[in-house]
Amino acid sequence: MTDFFGYGSLVNLQTHQYLNPRPTKIKGWKRKWVSSNIHDIAFLSVSPCDLTILQGMRASTKNIGWKALDLRETGYIRHSLDNYNMQMYIGDPEYIDHKIKKPILLSYLDCVIQGYYKHFGKQGVKRFFKSTENWDHPILDDRNAPQYPRATILSKFELNLVDEHLERL
Repeated sequence: MTDFFGYGSLVNLQTHQYLNPRPTKIKGWKRKWVSSNIHDIAFLSVSPCDLTILQGMRASTKNIGWKALDLRETGYIRHSLDNYNMQMYIGDPEYIDHKIKKPILLSYLDCVIQGYYKHFGKQGVKRFFKSTENWDHPILDDRNAPQYPRATILSKFELNLVDEHLERL
């Protein structure tokens, strides 16, 4: 198995160069913001949910390998999606702390939403916000000095799209 399913920043193809990326949907998982004792910020993870269909990006690790992706996804463990013949990353339960609410970097969220908008349009962005839990984490506006290592530059329209959805929460 060399394919992975990305449901966060891996949807934005500006953040990686894995092979044969293509929009994909999986059933049975819900996205959520989590905090851990190894990161200073909240990050996206998933948990089982029979009612949810997640949109994301499928790509192959053949060109770079799993080691490089494992390093990028520190704090996650790989989980096999046998029905789809691919793997995805889940926040490592050893590090997740449900009692704390670390901030969501706006530069991270911007990067994720830019990917969703590019590949799934406005409806995909709407579905992202709807299929993601734990929006009670504080939002840290770091747009002027991005802390997210794979921050991307968004158009005015994309920035407004993120801001509009955050206001609706």
